[in-house]
Amino acid sequence: MTDDAIRPRRSVLYMPGANERALDKAKTLPADALILDLEDAVAPDAKVEARDRVCAAVQSGEYGGKELTIRINSIDTAWHADDLRAVAAAGPAAVVVPKIDSVADVHAIEKGLEAGGAPDHTKIWAMVETPVAMLKAEAIASASERLTVLVMGTNDLAKELHAEHVPGRQPLLTGLGLCLLAARATGKVILDGVYNDIKNEAGFEAECVQGRQMGFDGKTLIHPSQLEPCNRVFAPSEAEVEQASRIIAAFEEATAAGKGVVTVDGRMIENLHVDNARRVLAVAAAIAALGG
Repeated sequence: MTDDAIRPRRSVLYMPGANERALDKAKTLPADALILDLEDAVAPDAKVEARDRVCAAVQSGEYGGKELTIRINSIDTAWHADDLRAVAAAGPAAVVVPKIDSVADVHAIEKGLEAGGAPDHTKIWAMVETPVAMLKAEAIASASERLTVLVMGTNDLAKELHAEHVPGRQPLLTGLGLCLLAARATGKVILDGVYNDIKNEAGFEAECVQGRQMGFDGKTLIHPSQLEPCNRVFAPSEAEVEQASRIIAAFEEATAAGKGVVTVDGRMIENLHVDNARRVLAVAAAIAALGG
């Protein structure tokens, strides 16, 4: 299990790169990671100023242990090349790239980062948000070692599918599942898409629960009010941590005694359960190291 795989990314909050007050407020928010946005949240005439602002923010050292990333404009836009050069020089934790549809797209981003002198720690987070990306998710995920995270773009996916936003996300489940399979097959982290109805607290929490049950590592967010429920849902509960500890202890005790059968709470324990338990404890420890 790599450090990157267990780094907490329960809550990944988009912040508009053109809004200086929002960027300042983000320093105190309990988000595991921030996406400083140069794309959808920034008007065309504010793109250049926003670019300078977010690059300065990631170099400021004022965001504590938060993972700082920058979402640039997509490959087919006039701002993309300048965005990528600026991000390479600024050296955030990652560049988040919209509408990645192919291996060639990933290679182009990788080449641009290298040409711009980006440090090794600046990774690629690929946004997958079109039908073609769903069908090519495994190839995209395995295209580069520098690509470490897949980010679901569920709003754009729904648009492309001509689908409705409905509770339970039935129209999107095929795409979500394909991308989850791709992430797990290639050892990448995967983040669930945003929830649009900020005032629907129950609906948001239900979607967080669904995302965690499906296997997502965390969720992208559009408003600070979504942070608390998201952090809570995507973190191991006290009961889960306690059970994981008991599973490991029972397994180690049985192994030392040469026993072939291990049970905890009346359930047979196998190696896969122990692996899951160790991951629960590793995630819990990583969250605690960030201050909870």
